[in-house]
Amino acid sequence: MSKMTINAKTRTVAGKTAAKKLREAGSIPAVMYNDKGEATMLEVNEVEFNKVWRTITPTTSISLVVDGKENLALIKDAEYNIRTDKVLHADFFVPAADQKLVMTIKVHYKGTPAGVLKGGFKKERNNKIKIKAAIADLPEEITADISKINVSEALRVKDLSIGDKVEILTDANLPLVTVSPAR
Repeated sequence: MSKMTINAKTRTVAGKTAAKKLREAGSIPAVMYNDKGEATMLEVNEVEFNKVWRTITPTTSISLVVDGKENLALIKDAEYNIRTDKVLHADFFVPAADQKLVMTIKVHYKGTPAGVLKGGFKKERNNKIKIKAAIADLPEEITADISKINVSEALRVKDLSIGDKVEILTDANLPLVTVSPAR
C-alpha cells in the first residue's frame, strides 16, 4: 500500500475559541508528540485527515508533513463526535527512527481449514498478538492462511511469518486457531 500523507501547519493559538474557529474553517486542531514527550500544536485539513483516518489500522505509519518537513508518524488518538460524524481533535506520535515500538496487532485468517472440510470444528482462540518493531517496519496487518490445519491441529504464533525485522512478544506456543474433531 502506498504511504499516506497528511499535510499540517503549526499553530500558535490554543483554547476552545481557537479550536472552534479552526473547525469552522475546515481544519482540525491536532497535537504531534515526539519520543521525548514534547508536543507541537498543529492544524490539519479535515477532509485530508478523514480520508486517511478512516482507512488505516493502529499500526499503519503515515507521512505527516509539518510545514514542509516530513515525519513518519502514527495516529494515536482521534476525538470523534458520533452525532455530527466529525473528528474534533487528533493526536500524532512521531518516534525516533530507531525506536522499537510495542504494539498489539490483529491477525486476520484466510481460507477454510482442511479439518473443517473433513467434519471438524474451527475455533478461533486468539486473534491479537503483541509485536515489537521500528515504525518503518510495523506491518499494517497480519494475514495467516489456515487452509492446511487438519483435525486436532492448531495454528500457533510460531507458525506466523511476518519478517525478520519484527519481533513477536506473544508466547510462541499460543494457539490462534484450532480444529477439534466432531463428537
